[in-house]
Parts: sequence; structure tokens; C-alpha cells
Amino acid sequence: MILHHEFVKIAKKYAKKTAIVDKTRGTEVSYSKALIASLMLAKKIGKYNDGDIGIMVPTSAGAFLAVMGTLMTGKTPVMINYSTGAAENCEYAQNKIGFKTILTSRALCEKINCPEVDGMVYLEDIMKEIKLTDKLPAAMKSMMSAKAIIGGFPAADIDDTIVILFTSGSEKDPKAVQLTHRNIGANIRDVLEVMDLHDTDVIMSILPMFHVFGYTVDFWLPMLTGMTAVTYANPLDYKTIPKIIREQKVTMIAATPVFFLGYLRESEKGDFKTVRLAVAGADKTPDSLREGYKKKHGIELLEGYGTTETSPVVSVNRPDMNRPGSIGPALPSVQVKITDITTGKPLPAGKEGKILVKGDLVMKGYYDDLEETSLRIEDGWYDTGDMGLVDEDGYLWHKGRLKRFVKIGGEMVSLVRTESILQDMLPEGENCCIVELPDSVKGAKLVAAVTVEVNDRDMIKKMREKLPSIAIPAQFIKFDDLPKMGSGKVDFRTVTDIVKKKMRK
Repeated sequence: MILHHEFVKIAKKYAKKTAIVDKTRGTEVSYSKALIASLMLAKKIGKYNDGDIGIMVPTSAGAFLAVMGTLMTGKTPVMINYSTGAAENCEYAQNKIGFKTILTSRALCEKINCPEVDGMVYLEDIMKEIKLTDKLPAAMKSMMSAKAIIGGFPAADIDDTIVILFTSGSEKDPKAVQLTHRNIGANIRDVLEVMDLHDTDVIMSILPMFHVFGYTVDFWLPMLTGMTAVTYANPLDYKTIPKIIREQKVTMIAATPVFFLGYLRESEKGDFKTVRLAVAGADKTPDSLREGYKKKHGIELLEGYGTTETSPVVSVNRPDMNRPGSIGPALPSVQVKITDITTGKPLPAGKEGKILVKGDLVMKGYYDDLEETSLRIEDGWYDTGDMGLVDEDGYLWHKGRLKRFVKIGGEMVSLVRTESILQDMLPEGENCCIVELPDSVKGAKLVAAVTVEVNDRDMIKKMREKLPSIAIPAQFIKFDDLPKMGSGKVDFRTVTDIVKKKMRK
């Protein structure tokens, strides 16, 4: 399906229903108004004839409509990360993709102290310019049949790029991922099939749209099904979001474990009363977090797995198929195989190796990077760079990034496993990250960044009960908070740099 075409059909079908509740601005937008606004924005955006359109707007009605309007012009939205180094990210995207115009928000730029970048256009200015002569044609066009409205758009193909997203850059420079209508459409169809979602559901849309999790699940999923999306611009506002969930009677929320941890800490009993589906992804979900939600809110936190390059969802636990600790069975149209990291040969159930994925969810490729694309996709199989296994019952288990395995004293050590063990030993609400530093004797040594003071000797003694000596950190360094990407993932590069600086003092 062509996604913005499908939105037009949904908007016509659910015209009077609330599409977006924007809790940052305190506004509500019906599906009919969302269609009119998208058509108006499309006319404004269409005037910029300098390539694709960068979008740097927090999750909101404005962000939803800017993406939809851009697609209606035949241009591709390029989503830009504003969480750190916004101006640099704008220029990086412009240079990489070759476009000029960036739709953004003056309020956002002022809040994050982002200097004006050549090509920036503020949504606030566009909205001020809209006159009755803009509104009437859009309103009249919205009253036409869905077929007639769609017929006025530039021709589109299912394999056209619908978005360009950048990888997190937590390990190296971001790559530009091209996802198509086919990619995201297939992912949404699969999610709807296994998660029993309906137009009556209310989704809490808080993840940034420059992250694939937010773009697909928080934006396209509700807009293609007639759900109501409750948007809030700051996922780190741990006190406010549980209150919004209670007030808006939210039924579904997807977030990263870091965000869920914050909501658990600041929420009151009853805040999650209406939530029937809570899905965690993008990072390992600690057992203590699952237990916390069961104990405080009586709900099961379901863990899933995906990547930017797979639109994103590869596998997910479901209400009726849940194996805590695993990342769930693969989605219906997705193939997964585990291969030996040395020979590349497929491995049987229960054997750990590299995770490869195949299906309509796999990206078109990295923009203008045929070499990197060919290294990651062969015969339709995408090499995730993650380690894992599939058990006898078809559940996928994530064992960490291949790059987060390190050889110490000739043995392969999983940093993720060490983190998991340490996390369970820390007080509730605290966090950790294991980094690798060079060592002249063993080749490498581990250091733990933790958000609470620990006694090194006592912690090492406790960890020896569960881990071999080579997998135990040699030192524990206190952080007030761990640096994170905008998606909520820990920023490994920054943590490592800070640890090195602290150890040099």
C-alpha cells in the first residue's frame, strides 16, 4: 500500500474521530482536520524546489502533518535528530542527501539553543501565513472522494522511499537508511496481525520521529488504522506522561526500557489502569523492570526487537505468546536465521550466532552507499550485526551487539551479559553501562559506568558468583546520569570517552 494514500482513505472513513491529541500544545485534531491541514501544508511545502525536505520537529500534531504534507508533494521526508548537536545534524543530513529545506519549530530551536541553519523554515511562520484563500481550497478538496484526492498527488510506487532515517551513531557515524512504502506497510500489517490492535485503541505517541520506533509505531500505526494518537514532545518528562496516560485512557504504549524505568518511578498506582499493551524495545529490558510493572501496575511489559534497517520490528512477545527474557517470535512475514560468525553457515535451534533477517521489512539500502549496503544485505538477508539464538519453540533471544563482544585473555566476553548481571544487583531505578578499555596484559579490560556509588570490592565479590573473572569490571565509575541518544539508548561512544577522561585524572 502507498501509505499517504491509505491515510486519505482512513481520514475519510473516520472524519469526525479524533486523530491526534497534542498534549504539548493542548490541541485536538480530528481526522478530517488532519487531512485538510496536510493538504494545506502540501501546497506550502511544494513551493520548495530544492530536493527532499528535512523535518526536525518533536513528536506532535505538527510533526505528523509535516510528514504527511511532504509525502503529498512527492518529496521524501528526511528526519533529523535534534537531541544532541542539532545544527551539526542538520548540516550532515543536507550534505549527505543533497537537499536544503528543513521544516522545524522556532520553539524547539530556542529551547535547545540550536543556531539557525541555512534552509530552515519554521512551522510557526508557515501557520501564520495561512489565509482563508489557503483553507478553502484544501477544505473543498478534502470533501472530494478519496480516489479523487489521491489522483491529485504525484504518482507513487510501493518501492518509493517514504523516509530517510539516520542510524543512531552510538558506535560510529550515522548512516542514511532508506525505507519504502513496502517496508513500513509490511511491518504495520504484521504488527496488527499479532498484537490485536483496533481503531478503538489510544496510543501514547512519545518516541521521537527521527527514530524508526517512533516513526513507524507512534506515527504510521495510528494514522493507518483510525486510532487516536496522544502526542507529547518530551519522553523524558517522567512525571507528566503517566498522568496523561491516566487522563487520556491510553491503551497502548511503546517505549525504550530507559523511558519505561522513568515512568515506573514517577507513576502512581492506577496511572496505567487502561493500558492493555506495553511494548519495550531498542535496548535490553531488565527483569527488575518487568517485575516493577507487574507489581505496581499489574501489566506485562512485552519485549520486542528491531533495527532501523528493518522498519523496525523483527520479533516481539505477544499477550498470548510471551517468554520473558526473549525478544519474542519473528513477525509472520519475517524470516530469521542464525549463522556462525566465522563460517556464515546456518546454525540449529539453541546455537548462538549472528542474527540475519529477510522479508519485505528490509530496507531499500543506505543512501548513496552501495558498498555498505552490499556488506549488510546479501541475497535479501540483512546482517543485523547482533548476536542471538532461536530456541526450539521459535523464540528469538538477543545476546548483544557483535561489536559489544570483546576478546579478553583469548575468550569472548559479552558486555551486555555483564551489564544485565550488574543491573540486577543495583538499587531499583539505577542504571549501568559496561565499556571496554585497552589493557597491555589481557588485551582489554572492563569498566562499569554506574549511576550510584558502589563499593568496588564488594560488587566484584558479588559478581564472581555469576560471572567468570574476565567478565567482571575492574573498576566502577559514578555518573550522575548516563548520556543517552534521543531514542533513549545509552550513548556508548560518549560514555567511553567520559570514562577515559575520568580515569586519566
